[in-house]
Amino acid sequence: MSLIAEFETVTLRREGPIALLTLNRPARMNAFDQQMPFDLIDAFDATDADPEVRAVIVTGEGKAFCAGADLGSGGATFDVEASAGHPRDTDETRERDAGGRVTLRIFASLKPVIAAINGAAVGIGATMTLPMDIRLAAEGARIGFVFARRGIVPEAASSWFLPRLVGISTALEWCMTGRLIPAAEAERRGLVRSVHAPADLLPAARAIALEIAEQAAPVSVTLTRQMMWQMLCADHPLEAHRLDSRLIAARGRSADAREGVVSFLEKRPADFPERVPADLPQPFPWWPPRTWR
Repeated sequence: MSLIAEFETVTLRREGPIALLTLNRPARMNAFDQQMPFDLIDAFDATDADPEVRAVIVTGEGKAFCAGADLGSGGATFDVEASAGHPRDTDETRERDAGGRVTLRIFASLKPVIAAINGAAVGIGATMTLPMDIRLAAEGARIGFVFARRGIVPEAASSWFLPRLVGISTALEWCMTGRLIPAAEAERRGLVRSVHAPADLLPAARAIALEIAEQAAPVSVTLTRQMMWQMLCADHPLEAHRLDSRLIAARGRSADAREGVVSFLEKRPADFPERVPADLPQPFPWWPPRTWR
């Protein structure tokens, strides 16, 4: 496994077509400090730009996935005005929730993202996984949307993501009680795909990532990911039909489409020639530009 980049709070390695992004503050249970949002955003910029990366797995170093915000500042932890901020902060970023900047970046990822929740995932440790496409958890992992127990509210755009994943009633129960959710309950109620013995967690995540990387056209995966996410807030299925029609027309004349059909007829594995981001159809993104990244 080769090192792509090492940041202060995360590491980014590549094994074939898979990037492994590891939260790397094990002495603090990978707690989310002022540096981590910048490192995570930079890491996703790197995976987007690398045409050899077909999928990203996110996990934690040590016994935790992410224990939430670093509470080292005590009672002032969540007081933005009392915070000294970060050297990379601007007036615009200082007024924005740091977790939300991360989840919006993951939401915009050009590559599929798989969460391998290896231990405690609390607060931002839970909400950062919501825009990831597939979540797996280790036996014994606990997930907590604990904001009301800390006197704050859900962040990281989780009021948008969580009800779409598990339904409004479950989302409200979990957030209003703030209790820790066992991995088995998270699986039963639809937050995680599957629960694994700790030693089997990363192999299971890699198996899914490799199936995507080795069987599917990278450009098609990128477009499919954004079609699904963006259409969650469409007002009518006609919007999806219009988008489908545009993208089917664009992809139907692509080298990938020809290879996909010919390889099937010839009963051989496909060798898709097009890469992300270089071969994405234009314009991409097709949705209206957002003011906030």
